[in-house]
Amino acid sequence: MSKLPELSTEIIDRIIEMAWEDRTPFEAIEIQFGLSEKEVIAVMRRYMKESSFRMWRKRVSGRDTKHLQKRDFADGRFKSDNQKG
Repeated sequence: MSKLPELSTEIIDRIIEMAWEDRTPFEAIEIQFGLSEKEVIAVMRRYMKESSFRMWRKRVSGRDTKHLQKRDFADGRFKSDNQKG
């Protein structure tokens, strides 16, 4: 695995936030911050408590919405017919 670049506290917080979001794919994090999925996992492992990291890994493992190629919907968000245009 490549060495992680120096990251500010604000960037680390945003990466962790995006990684926790169900519909934010790893590809979006890579585009915005230049970190591969393995590097995101390394950030999560380094900056989270061990129990939080394990809970996150269990949550995202096998989750199709975290990978653009596995998604079964085109847009990143669901929009109800009841919502305004």
